[in-house]
Amino acid sequence: MLDRSSAHRPSIVYRPIRPSDIEILEQIHVNLFPIRYEREFFLNVVNSHGIVSWGAVDISRPNGESDELIGFVTTRIIVAKDSEIEDLVRYNSPRKDLTLVYILTLGVVDEYRNLGIATSLVQEVIKYATSISNCRAVYLHVISYNQPAINFYKKMLFKLVRRLPKFYYIRGQHYDSYLFVYYVNGGRSPCSPLEIVVAFAVYFRGFLKKVLAKIWKHEEKNISRWSRCKESSTLLVTQNKRILGGEDTTCQCV
Repeated sequence: MLDRSSAHRPSIVYRPIRPSDIEILEQIHVNLFPIRYEREFFLNVVNSHGIVSWGAVDISRPNGESDELIGFVTTRIIVAKDSEIEDLVRYNSPRKDLTLVYILTLGVVDEYRNLGIATSLVQEVIKYATSISNCRAVYLHVISYNQPAINFYKKMLFKLVRRLPKFYYIRGQHYDSYLFVYYVNGGRSPCSPLEIVVAFAVYFRGFLKKVLAKIWKHEEKNISRWSRCKESSTLLVTQNKRILGGEDTTCQCV
């Protein structure tokens, strides 16, 4: 167990999960999760059969425990069109080969909590997803009562996009799930109703400015034309007066 009161500072290293990790990996899952995973799941993880994973170890641990897992994250690549969030990633892309990275499990043993290990593991996943050119998002489910996990993913800038009623069935009871998404490589969510209203308001304001500018420009032309006409009329009246004045003078002379 990690003694936080001592001068010991853990030295955390991240590496792929290996076949030799299977026993401790299974034990940590039993300790951390209410869901029981089949042995086949752990065999697939340690042998990289359709699952990509990262483990965290404290290389400063004594007594031969320096390579023993103290944290992990397991993920799977999923074709977007086969996923439950297809509508959240394909609406703005004509591509049919888009993929997603789904986080299956993430955990850190109790004595190594609050050291940034979970954050680093998720960052590894995001970096991996970003390296896949046709990947558009990392996503996962969180059981509705797990407030620390909900806060954690919000802090990691995942977007809470849906609440799924009765998603989990554990020990005879149903629980809702929250669906979190982190977009990568230009992926983005559809606009919310509020975003649509805001976008329309911005567009309408710009349109109104253009219309008013045209109206004002037209009015300026009319004013300028009226001014020229007025000047011409004034000049004509003045000239007529001069002519009439001249005629009167002539008549007087005659």
